[in-house]
Amino acid sequence: MLQELLVAGAAAGSACVVYVAAAARVVKQYERGVVFRLGRAVGEVRGPGFTTVVPFVDKLRKVNMQIVTMPVPAQEGITRDNV
Repeated sequence: MLQELLVAGAAAGSACVVYVAAAARVVKQYERGVVFRLGRAVGEVRGPGFTTVVPFVDKLRKVNMQIVTMPVPAQEGITRDNV
């Protein structure tokens, strides 16, 4: 009887650890997190740091807020055609 209770307790404890590990997310300093619950945006944008979501229901989409620079090729002369 005691052994079965210990096994059941260990199984429940490991299930809780897996659930918490699936819920934990880290949003980096240059990112923001948008939470989608069943495909719809929920609440406010999550700032940088540790955040949690409901596993298997919520999805945290990270958005990169860094500025991306792209090279522009030099032009020989400015005309009406290339303005």
